Amino acid sequence: MKGPLFYSKILLFGEYGIIKDSKGLSIPYNFFKGALKTDTQLTDLTTSSNESLNHFAGYLKQLQQDNPELVAFNIQALQNDINQGMYFDSSIPQGYGVGSSGALVAAIYDKYATQKITVLENLTREKLLALKNIFAAMESFFHGKSSGLDPLNSYLSLPILINSTEDIESANIPSQTIDGKGAVFLLDTGIVGETAPMVHIFMEKMKQEGFRNMLKNQFVKHTDACVHDFLKGDVNSLFSNVKQLSKVVLDNFKPMIPKAFQSLWKKGIETNAYYLKLCGSGGGGYMLGFTEDIDKARTALKGHTLDVVYNF
Repeated sequence: MKGPLFYSKILLFGEYGIIKDSKGLSIPYNFFKGALKTDTQLTDLTTSSNESLNHFAGYLKQLQQDNPELVAFNIQALQNDINQGMYFDSSIPQGYGVGSSGALVAAIYDKYATQKITVLENLTREKLLALKNIFAAMESFFHGKSSGLDPLNSYLSLPILINSTEDIESANIPSQTIDGKGAVFLLDTGIVGETAPMVHIFMEKMKQEGFRNMLKNQFVKHTDACVHDFLKGDVNSLFSNVKQLSKVVLDNFKPMIPKAFQSLWKKGIETNAYYLKLCGSGGGGYMLGFTEDIDKARTALKGHTLDVVYNF
C-alpha cells in the first residue's frame, strides 16, 4: 500500500519574521517527497518511523479531544494501519529547513481527517486559514510551536503568500527563465539543524527592546520588500533588498548561522557574487542563496554543493 506523494517546501522569505507579521512567500520544492507506505517487514529505519507515527497518533487523539471543533480524525483506522506496519517513506532530509514534518502532517491529514478541506474546493481565505490552524496544531507535536505553513504548502502544492498571520492566499509567482543566469539556490551546510532550540534563542532575543526594534524596522521591512519584488519580477530591486536582508541577518542572527559559514556569508555581501539567507530556522541544514550569475556563485563557493531551485 502506498499513499499519494507530498512534496517538500522552501520558505523563500519570512523565516522568523512571519512570527511577527512580516510577509512571507513559500513555494513547493518537488525534488524531495514523501508518502505513507505499509510493509510487514520493517527495517530499523522504517521501524523508527512506525514508532514515531504511533506517538503522533496518541498526540492527535488528545488533540481532537481537546479541540473537537478544530479537527477530527479516524483514529481507529490510523492506529490499525500503524499496527499493520505503516511508516512515512520520505526523501526529505530532516533538520534541513525544507519541511520534512510538514509533508508527513499533510499526508496524515489527507488520509485520516474526517470532514477535511480538499484541494479541489474553492480555497477561500477562510478555508486556507482554517487549514493553517489545523496544521499548526498538528505540527506542534514535532517542533513545540508551528506556523502550519509547511504542511499547508505540502498539502496544496501551491505557492503561498503570507500577508500576516491572519491573512494568507495562494500566489502566482513569475515563470522561471530556464536559461537565466540569475538563480535561487540551496547551499548544503552538511549539518543537521534543530528547529526548537533556534526558535527558543529567537524568543529569548525578542525580550530585548533593541532586537524587537531591529526586527520591525529592518528585518521585516526588507523581507516585505523582497516578497513584493519577487512577485512583481523586479529583479534589480530584489537583489538590492536581498543584500540588505543578508546583512541584517549576519549582524543579528549569528547563532542561526553555523560558525563555519559566517565568513562565506560575509564574503557574498562584500563581493556581490551571491547573497545568503536562512532557509527555515537555521542552525544547519540548507542555507538559501541568491545570485545574479550562477556560474560566478559556483566559482566563489567552490567545494560546496549548490542546488538551483529557481532561475531568473
